[in-house]
Amino acid sequence: MATTNPVRWLDEPEKHDYPAAADYLELLADPDTVSTLLDRLGSAPIVHKKAKDILRAAGLALLPPDNPHVRADLGKILAGKALSPILLVQGDLTTGTPAQIADGYHRVCACYHADENIPIPTKLAALGDLGEGDPESGKKKRKK
Repeated sequence: MATTNPVRWLDEPEKHDYPAAADYLELLADPDTVSTLLDRLGSAPIVHKKAKDILRAAGLALLPPDNPHVRADLGKILAGKALSPILLVQGDLTTGTPAQIADGYHRVCACYHADENIPIPTKLAALGDLGEGDPESGKKKRKK
């Protein structure tokens, strides 16, 4: 379902996106890890990634356009309403750990149905060494 309407985005994720991300991440990690990831997501800059690449990196199936949440987001796209940026936790290629869409899976799917190459604004947090990394950047400290 290609659209000629560009997708509009909010400048930052909505406040309720972070608790939603926490609810999901709590199924995958302990409370300290979730807290660190939320801090990293909160301070992460917005970067743009394509819907097709986000789904591939997360290893997730594309939800159909008749999924109620995807349909609602497609309606917002067609109406020109701004969507909230996506919250992502970076995967790890060396361990085979997929990326995690902490919040925004339905928005990614709706964008894919509109145009799989739409640049989606995301906040991307690296899992990294949670105990030894820089919490603002999510980058590992280099050992000397």
